[in-house]
Amino acid sequence: MKLVSTPRIEFLRTLAAEILHNYGRGRTIIAVDGSEIDGSEKAGRVGFADDLAAVFRETEHTTFRASLRNFQHSRAEQQRLGGDRVDVSERLYRVGYDYSALRRVLVEPFRLGGSTGFVTEEFDPDRDAWIQPTWQTAPADAILIVDGAYSNRPELHGLWLFSVLLESEPGSDSDRQYLADVRPRDLVSAVVDNTNATLPRRVLTDRC
Repeated sequence: MKLVSTPRIEFLRTLAAEILHNYGRGRTIIAVDGSEIDGSEKAGRVGFADDLAAVFRETEHTTFRASLRNFQHSRAEQQRLGGDRVDVSERLYRVGYDYSALRRVLVEPFRLGGSTGFVTEEFDPDRDAWIQPTWQTAPADAILIVDGAYSNRPELHGLWLFSVLLESEPGSDSDRQYLADVRPRDLVSAVVDNTNATLPRRVLTDRC
């Protein structure tokens, strides 16, 4: 379905064309990194990833969506792993995510191709409960877009063929710690100024 043209959609079309030029065949995994600046998912990385997926589907590319938030540890497990860390955002940053499960049920089977099944969500952090798995398959050429905070940390960066960092004001002390620890703008494929979500702007870096 043809999307209504707006400056945001046109920007995403240009970004999608760049990705397809380089990774248009086979299974492509794209990450969208960055903080949710104002509590509005549609204005942050979730909305950006959703709209990017819609642009790919506009070009009739089979596209799947996933979020790192649906691969978190349970609250009890986070408390166990976090020890005496009482700050929730720091605990989420340090021990909050089950990256082993992410690889096992989503990334690795998606990469395998063929009829191998994969799961795009495993855990509901709002209910603090496991999600009944829905196994999916994909054609030989398919795109998976994964949004998530801290998605270019060393445990994850090598999983993505293309990654986008949305730059805005850090939302928490853990966001600032991540930027200092990992320096994601030096790692990603594209840096985007998302301060005005209706008018995203590509930021050129030495890496770009």
